[in-house]
Amino acid sequence: MIRLLVSLAVAFGLATAAAAQERVVNVYNWSDYIDPKALDEFTKETGIKVVYDTYDNNEIVETKLLAGKSGYDIVVPSGPFLQRLIGAKIFQKLDKAKLPNLANQWPDITQRLAVFDPGNQYAVNYMWGTTGIGVNLKKVREILGNEAPLNTWDLVMKPEIASKLKACGIYMLDSPEDLFPGILAYLGLNPDSKRNEDLTKAGDALFRVRSNVQKFHSSEYINALANGDICVAVGYSGDIIQAKLRAEEAKNGVEVAYVIPREGALMWFDNFAIPADAKNVAEAHAFIDFMLKPEIAAMNTNFVSYASGNLAAKKFVKPEILNDPGIYPDDATFKRLFTNTAYDERSQRTVTRLWTRVKTGR
Repeated sequence: MIRLLVSLAVAFGLATAAAAQERVVNVYNWSDYIDPKALDEFTKETGIKVVYDTYDNNEIVETKLLAGKSGYDIVVPSGPFLQRLIGAKIFQKLDKAKLPNLANQWPDITQRLAVFDPGNQYAVNYMWGTTGIGVNLKKVREILGNEAPLNTWDLVMKPEIASKLKACGIYMLDSPEDLFPGILAYLGLNPDSKRNEDLTKAGDALFRVRSNVQKFHSSEYINALANGDICVAVGYSGDIIQAKLRAEEAKNGVEVAYVIPREGALMWFDNFAIPADAKNVAEAHAFIDFMLKPEIAAMNTNFVSYASGNLAAKKFVKPEILNDPGIYPDDATFKRLFTNTAYDERSQRTVTRLWTRVKTGR
């Protein structure tokens, strides 16, 4: 009997240990968007294994989440998609008692995020930035001349200019939600307009220059810029800064610059959220709270070159990143930034139809 009890105790102990080892959190995040060391540190500190998958556009995430049973415990949607998915009851409210590091968040960024998540009940900002233009300075100046302004949507939206830059390569994001607001601002229209006629004007403007665009893709422009394969990319601020750093590390003579167009640029927010059907909710909260540690948030910012929504992290951010107005804009630049809210069903159909026309040329 004693042997039996001992055996049962040993078996129970082994089962408990195995269960502890089996704690896991399934994360679905943008590609090239976290320092792998941060994941290792999280597992080391908590014992929770991270299963980490990546994507390169919001539409993929939205489709998976709306289908249900995605298997993910953490996803990182951008503002308008977050807003729409909250409305579809895809996410669960955060248990803020399990997120003591929320105190480190940046009040201004949290307030802006509330446009998409009233009361900040469902999401926590991870990174934020702008959608602007990456430029290979040498190639563009060779074509346009040293005096040509670079901080303008004219580079890609004026056919007579874009057609000249076509020879050295133009990439654009494969994301109408990130492109249309900037184009609307360029056209002198409300960047958050949902009016059919305004959206159509933006779509038509993009259609007129589509023949000059080599590729629509939401991540490949990083290496293409860094390697000198293209000379202009409409993309996310941090991605283009990454391209700049990769070129510098490679010492390949490519000089990349990121510019926020003078006509205005979209300010975006990528945010941690927990699906309503997540299986590992406690582990998801532990993951979010760990990523909100100032040192960890700064580690990720230093790795991906995006601004963190964590105010306490700023003192740990590399000076060359913190002082770069393309990443942490100054007050004057902030005034040229805007946010966009989710499209309703009608305007979403319009944008989808217009974007299909742009990409296919028909």
